[in-house]
Parts: sequence; C-alpha cells; structure tokens
Amino acid sequence: MKKISTLVVLFALLTLHPLTSKAKDDVKIGKQNIKLSTDLMTPEALWAMGRIGSAEASTDGKQIVYQIGYYSVKANKSQQKIAVINADGTGNTTLTTGSKSETDPTWYQGKIAFLCDGQLWVMNADGSERKQISNTSKDIEGFKFSPDGSKVILLHSIDFNEIIKKNPDDLPKASGRLVTDLMYRHWDHYVESILHPFVADVTADGIKDGIDILEGEPYECPMEPFGGIEQLAWSNDSKSIAYTCRKKTGINYAISTDSDIYLYNIGTGETKNLCKPEGYVEPEIDPTKTMKYQKVNAEENLKNNVGYDTNPQFSPDGKYIAWLSMERNGYEADRNRLCCYNLATGEKRYLTESFDSNVDEFVWSDSKDAMIYFIGVWHATENLYAVNWKGEMKQLTNTWADFGSIHLMNNGRQLLMERHSYTAPADLYVVTPSFKKPEKTTVTQLTFENKHILDQLGKPTVQQRWVKTTDGKDMLTWIILPPNFDESKKYPTLLFCEGGPQSPVSQFWSYRWNFMIMASHGYVVVAPNRRGLPGFGQEWLEQISGDWTGQCMKDYLAAIDDAANNLPYVDKDKLGAVGASFGGFSVYYLAGHHDKRFKAFIAHDGAFNLESMYTDTEEVFFSNWEYDDAYWNQDQTANATRTYEYSPHKFVDKWDTPILCIHGEKDYRIVYNQGMGAFNAARMRGIPAELLIFPDENHWVLKPQNGILWQRTFFNWLDRWLK
Repeated sequence: MKKISTLVVLFALLTLHPLTSKAKDDVKIGKQNIKLSTDLMTPEALWAMGRIGSAEASTDGKQIVYQIGYYSVKANKSQQKIAVINADGTGNTTLTTGSKSETDPTWYQGKIAFLCDGQLWVMNADGSERKQISNTSKDIEGFKFSPDGSKVILLHSIDFNEIIKKNPDDLPKASGRLVTDLMYRHWDHYVESILHPFVADVTADGIKDGIDILEGEPYECPMEPFGGIEQLAWSNDSKSIAYTCRKKTGINYAISTDSDIYLYNIGTGETKNLCKPEGYVEPEIDPTKTMKYQKVNAEENLKNNVGYDTNPQFSPDGKYIAWLSMERNGYEADRNRLCCYNLATGEKRYLTESFDSNVDEFVWSDSKDAMIYFIGVWHATENLYAVNWKGEMKQLTNTWADFGSIHLMNNGRQLLMERHSYTAPADLYVVTPSFKKPEKTTVTQLTFENKHILDQLGKPTVQQRWVKTTDGKDMLTWIILPPNFDESKKYPTLLFCEGGPQSPVSQFWSYRWNFMIMASHGYVVVAPNRRGLPGFGQEWLEQISGDWTGQCMKDYLAAIDDAANNLPYVDKDKLGAVGASFGGFSVYYLAGHHDKRFKAFIAHDGAFNLESMYTDTEEVFFSNWEYDDAYWNQDQTANATRTYEYSPHKFVDKWDTPILCIHGEKDYRIVYNQGMGAFNAARMRGIPAELLIFPDENHWVLKPQNGILWQRTFFNWLDRWLK
C-alpha cells in the first residue's frame, strides 16, 4: 500500500528524524559506514539494512554468489546488487559497481550469469569481463539453464486479452477496460499480461527468442501472484522440463487452487500431466459454495492431486520428480506435503505424512541415499528436516530461528541456507547435516551483512510462554521484551494479531511488522500462536476455517489476559492491539468485543465488512473456503451464517477505543474500501481515528519513504494513547 501525503511534508519529516549526522548524503545506495544516533532500532536504521536475496554455491563449492538489496530513503528507491563470498567466509566482495540493478545470479560454466535491464549477462567470478549474452525481443523476467548448458528457460510476459478485452486501435488514449470474467486483476495489477516460459538455444552468437512451451495456451506459468523460476525444473538429461501450471481462466481460475505438474518433452513438444490421469474430467463445482463438501474433494477424487501442486525437482539419478502438494481444491492453506513421482511407473508416494505441518522448501540430496532435505514449521520455528524414501524423518536443527531457503553445496555434503529471527535479519549459513546423528549437524554463519548496524543496537529479549486457552489447550506465545529491560518497571504492551489467517508466528524478520523495533520503542510484545496457525498439527490449523470470530479470538484474549494478570511488568492499563490482513480483521473485531481491555488499535489492510469482502477479493476460493457460502445463499451453512452475523462492521456500535486504519489502494486482495469503511464508521461514531491511505501500495508497503511514514505513524499513534 503505497503512500500519499505531500512530498513537502514527507521530506520535512525525514529532516526531523535523521538516521545519522550525514543523512543528507543517503542518496548513495549500498552498504555504508553508518553511525547511529541512538542504540535503539529506528525506522531509518531498519531501512538502511541490506536485504539478502537468492544465493547459490559454485560447482566446486568454493564460492557463493548472492543477491543483496539496498534502499535509499532520500532517493525513494532500491538497487539490487550481486556479491560473492568464499565458502570459508572470506573475500566478501560486491561485484555490482554501477547504478543499475543486477539480479538472479547463478553459476554458469564457471562464470556468473545474471539479469540486467531485462537481458542475460555473464561475468567472471571477480566481476570482470561483463558480457550481454541475450538479445531477446521481450524482457527476460527469470531464467534457468539446462544441466548441459545448451539451452535456457526464459520467462517473458505476453499480452493477455482473454478477460480484459483489447481496446480499439483507433482509441489509443482510452483508459477504460472492458472486463468479461473474473480474475481481471490479481494482487496489485490488472491482468493484461501473463508470464510464459520459453526455451532458447545457447549459442556462440548468444541467446535469441525461444519457443513458447505454452504456445496458444491462455495460462500463466509461473503462477500469480508470487511464483517464480522455482516452479520450473530441467530434467538431468536436459531433454524435458517439468513446470507448474493452473490451466484455468476466468471464474474457474478464481474459485480453484488446482494446479498441476506437467512434463514437457523438448524434442517432441508433447506435454504430460503428472497429477491427473489422461481424460480426467473435473466434477461440476458450485462457485458460490466451499469445495469442502463438493464432489471435487470427495475421497475418490483426491488421488488426482486436485489441490496446489508446485515447485518440481528431479532427483539426482533422474528417476523421480518431487514436488509440493496440497490435497484439496479450494484450500490455499492445506498442508503442503512432499509428493514423489516415479517417472518409470507413475507411482506417487507422499514422504512427509508423519509431519503434521507444512513442507515449505526442499532439495534432493545425492542419489546414493535418496534423501530429501526440507524446511518446515513446528512450534513456531522453521527448522531443517530430512526424510528418506521410506518416509523416515528426522529434525536436524532445533533453534529459535527461521531457515528460509535451502541449496546443495559441496556435492551435497553441505547445505547453503538463509536464516533470520526476531533480532537478526537474513544472513547466509552453511549447514553440515547428519541424518544418522542429528545432534552432530553443524550450522556456521557465512555472511554478516548488517553487523555494522546491529552491533550498535540494544537487542530485545525473546521468551516462549505457554498459555492455557479457554478450552483447556496449551498455546505457545512469544514474549518480546524491550532492550535494557527493567523488570521493576511497567511497560505498555501490544497484542500482535497474525495475518493469513493461517501463517505462522515463527521467528520471522519483517521490515514493517518488526518486533525488534516495537520493543525498542518501549513496548512489550505478546505474539500468540492462536488457533489457525501451522506448526501445531492440522486440527489446530483448521479450526479457524468457518470460525473467524470464535476460538481464535478467545485465544487472543487469553494471551493478553495472561500477560496482563501474570507478568508484573505489563501495564494492564496501557494495552494495544495491532495486526495486518487477518490480523487487521482481528483488530476490527476486537474493537467491538474487548470489554475495555485495550486503549488503542491499529488495523492494516484488514477485512471490515465480510459481505463486501466476499465479492471484492480476487481469489474467490479463499472466501468460499473460509466463509462456506456466498452471503446470498439461502441454504448457507451454520458456519456461513455465523461468519456474516459476526462481521466486524455489525459491531461498530460497541466501538469505544481510538483506532488507526491503514490501507493500500492497490490492494486487490483486501480492497481499500474496507479500511475506508472502518475509518469512516469510527469517525461517524465519534471515535478518535486516523486513516493512513497509500494510493500506490498493495497489501504491503514497499517504497522506502512510505515505509518510514508507516513506522512513524504507527508509533506516533501508539505513543499518543499508551504512553
């Protein structure tokens, strides 16, 4: 959700809150020697940090290349750079020296390949001899070389006029859009182009336009809104490509999560669906009802992989393809399992059935032991696991941190991973796994990207606390205490309401919902893993669907009541509740049901009116699964009736507490009328309220000055009512 206030006011604010004594010079983008004016985290310090992206080890395992992003608040832009570091942590060098962004670095025939200005380039590992090797008619938005180096997958955007019709040629300045079906916009843009994968030859003369492997098909690959090159994979012999695709358009796309893995033969051009049997016909679906109880999710149909199937990877011996697989159609938060497909027999085997949580990322080990390493969430941390062909699984790391990516190095003897936590942004680590003796697994930090900033900052204290819920269950709750904590003092305290609704409150590092900066502003943070979050079993996860205002809300209140009544440093007269997305919905609901517990609320991009939300959002499958029914259905389930009856907008008459509403006008997941409606209702009720609206931001806040404005507005509001 981007920002909007006048630039005059914005720059005045920046002048009043300098990052350093040399803030005027921050137009430079990149790692700088920063001297902070305080030992507490500030928005400016947060935005000065480098953000590590993709990384890959060289074939010989001696070097790692990675992407790093830097932001300039003054210039209000970012630059992506490429860096290399030796596997022993020495020789960290930034290779990008110009002003243009360079992205997606990967090793190719001993050199580094990367994207710049929409074309493919290569350079030596020391950054020398840069050379453009592609000259395509369309910008390249992602790439992957074949194992033998003779071909490359190129991602290009192509025009898409299936849903939004092309305007007449004689009206070139017409801004109207004629929409003929659903999914005419997604996340933050109107769908007038889609990605397709092309296969091009790599020749001595460079890389030219390739062949569209989905030629004539009106389907996207990778899939919106977050899919990338990880949704495609080369076979070991460089003769086939496995790719992810949801071959649906319009309303059928909007109501479904049924994507499949396809195998494309480069030589013949033939494509085979690995998920569905030949001739499969999808049962008829009512688009106004949840698919939970429809024939498409009947037991006999689930064998056809009717949920999300994504991110294929070939085994090292080329005999198998593994991918992430959700079981049910229409359920975007279903458990992600590892599905392994035998290319010779067509057998599908699910290897992680004993893991009652999600597989988030994975990689094959070497072919000798047929091991797969994966990252999964359990008890509010994302750790490393391994599973073999027999389904025997072991946890290899056990830290209060989140691992976020995973790649092989040193011929599979080690793993290159990214790790972060509530008190540390992402850095690269080398992990030496041990399946036989997990306790012997070692984790070594490789990069220290933001050490020059973090060393100047006081760190919060992070604690785990198990809280008894109203139905007698144990709920893990994170407690984050301010730097220089004094247990004899009373602190204002924030209840953090998680979004999703089914995303974990694990050890994430956020550049907006950042617990370190909240604690550094003198707030105790209470972050419960309430009902509906992964990492505590499927029953705990699924309780929330159809019950948005039931037990999960009781869990929130149980967490804050426990803190207020049992933690002597929590000031029970200075409690606030904050959250985004489903967390914003939670705040709007709690505003009418908190029995005067809270003195301030902040809701970011939250759903306020669920009847409006049902038809406003672009991914209809989400509302169908979570609400059960369209609001106009006369035969709706009891869950649906309760959902609409307890929509937050119906309890505004109970609102009695100051509230800050934040929303982005380019948020097409939860449309900005939801935030405006909540703010307007609060003011009409005479409730102190403010609205921070960003015309140029989506469900997130991505621009540096908007990010600074967000943080300052956030803390100004809390300080006004809680300090």
